[in-house]
Amino acid sequence: SVVRNALFCLETAANQKENHVYTKALLAYAFALAGNREKRKALLDSLEKEAVRKDGSVHWQRPGKEPEADLPYYRSRAPSAEVEMTAYVLLAHLTSQPAPAQEELAFASLIAKWISSQQNPNGGFSSTQ
Repeated sequence: SVVRNALFCLETAANQKENHVYTKALLAYAFALAGNREKRKALLDSLEKEAVRKDGSVHWQRPGKEPEADLPYYRSRAPSAEVEMTAYVLLAHLTSQPAPAQEELAFASLIAKWISSQQNPNGGFSSTQ
């Protein structure tokens, strides 16, 4: 009953009109783990509309973020919150029963490409998640 109540609480939160991108990413992953395919899909569809597509990759960023300067020999890394929320969206895409469809795997590979570009020279990330 505790898990049922927790999922009910998450469903209530997911039905709110305005949810932050980070919240949607976490909810999508939670519903993927819970096996709620409908909620997972609805959240992933909503997130896809907010995705940033750049240089053959896909990621998510905070609303209202200032655009980065496009310098020729310098590429800044994204803040840890953006790496985390993008990683949660990736997990939500890959955590599905039955296994993800080919088109979902293709989209997931674009997300993985962006995440891997955020690694520091030691192979780590700015995020601790």
